[in-house]
Amino acid sequence: MQKFEKLTGLVVPLDRSNVDTDAIIPKQFLKSIHRTGFGPNLFDAWRYLDHGELGMDNSKRPLNPDFVLNDERYQGVQILIARANFGCGSSREHAVWALQDYGIRAVVAPSFADIFYNNCFKNGMLPVVLEENGMDQLFKETEAKLGYSLDIDLSAQTVTTPDGDVFKFDVDGFRKRCLSDGLDDIGLTLQHRQDIEAYEQRRRSEALWLFP
Repeated sequence: MQKFEKLTGLVVPLDRSNVDTDAIIPKQFLKSIHRTGFGPNLFDAWRYLDHGELGMDNSKRPLNPDFVLNDERYQGVQILIARANFGCGSSREHAVWALQDYGIRAVVAPSFADIFYNNCFKNGMLPVVLEENGMDQLFKETEAKLGYSLDIDLSAQTVTTPDGDVFKFDVDGFRKRCLSDGLDDIGLTLQHRQDIEAYEQRRRSEALWLFP
């Protein structure tokens, strides 16, 4: 899993509450268990004017000119800001994969759905919770300034604007360490690899009948 320590990235504003996982990546694109290839279909129903299906050539599909990701000023974004209850709906991990495949490394919102929030940490993405008044400021500044970017420092737990305003955020210490060290559940398990291998060797000698 990719480490997350500090990020300076262009910001895209998604000024909607209750963005569910089916909006982030619609159900018809969930047939792959690989973590890549979902970016072109991120927010598919909002991003395109036609109905998307797996296998379509997205380069030939009509774009919705009113959707924020299709605005030239927001190309190359790494940080998405949103409203309350982002990531609600189903538990699909694909929602995080789609955001990451598009290039987004962090989502900033006043609240997240619990499962989506947990999935972010397990996949190397940082979900930042800020109060509503802070979010209002970020939305106003992002929409007013071309090339608006934020500095996110996981170690200091801060979000810093181009004008130097600093917002503090909370994050669980264990999740913070896993994200900064790039450790998902498999990575955490492999930290005990020697103990696991020693147990397996011992078990083989103690219960030969289990290992034909």
